[in-house]
Amino acid sequence: MDLRIFTEPQQGATYDTLLTVAKATEDLGFDAFFRSDHYLRMGGADGLPGPTDAWITLAGLARETKRIRLGTLMTAGTFRLPGVLAIQVAQVDRMSGGRVELGLGAGWFEEEHKAYGIPFPKEKFARLEEQLAIVTGLWATEVGKTFDFHGTYYDLTDSPALPKPAQRKVPVLIGGHGATRTPRLAARYADEFNIPFASVEDSERQFGRVRSAAQEVGRAADDLTYSNALVVCVGKDDQEVARRAAAIGREVDELKANGLAGSPAEVVDRIGRYAEIGSSRIYLQILDLHDIDHLELISAEVQSQLS
Repeated sequence: MDLRIFTEPQQGATYDTLLTVAKATEDLGFDAFFRSDHYLRMGGADGLPGPTDAWITLAGLARETKRIRLGTLMTAGTFRLPGVLAIQVAQVDRMSGGRVELGLGAGWFEEEHKAYGIPFPKEKFARLEEQLAIVTGLWATEVGKTFDFHGTYYDLTDSPALPKPAQRKVPVLIGGHGATRTPRLAARYADEFNIPFASVEDSERQFGRVRSAAQEVGRAADDLTYSNALVVCVGKDDQEVARRAAAIGREVDELKANGLAGSPAEVVDRIGRYAEIGSSRIYLQILDLHDIDHLELISAEVQSQLS
């Protein structure tokens, strides 16, 4: 089971804070550092000092880390034109020496679009399908050849399809709870399918849909990696768990029901239930980015048991 650190910087974080967490992620032996792609806080957080851009952040981290994978859960398709996104991700992959992964979603948070003047189209999913075709098509085009795409929403003619990523193939993540279109899209384009904040039962059901969709297009179901994203709150004892839950404005019972919370033994046991249904990677949503002791505890007493 791979454990990856997943952050939500729109809730309030500077680049320096993210760098500290990313370096701790690397030093403590976690597999990757991922971040959300949002420009507006959610809930009761103050969001100060303001948003940081996902791919600018990852570009910086690419030069200041050496081992960990870097990526997004998920880049909002509404924020970037697909040709531009292909260039950005390829460049950051080069800057990292081939450690980037692209999670790409349709975009959903209408308020942040209104706040920053970003168009919020109705036909987001159909656009996402074209975006995935373009980004992966540009990367797959041989050097010296050109790429064309003529769709409903995007039109590319004689693109040189440059630059190329450092990796032969940048892993693409697709995720979500949709019962029909999401599995179909994952079967066609994804290297990894991720389901966020879902129970073991709901995860198993959605993984089954993706596996079936993969087989329908002639792809081996095990060709994809299956993963979960879950909030985490671990403590050495009940008091420490309660303190960490209070720090992120959550209740312990709710966190235990909907995430990974409790003692290290409790969390290891719950992760084991996800492993039993085919999940091989967990993105640990860390909401208190200043609590590095939390990461140290997870590394020492949770990750060590899983490896």
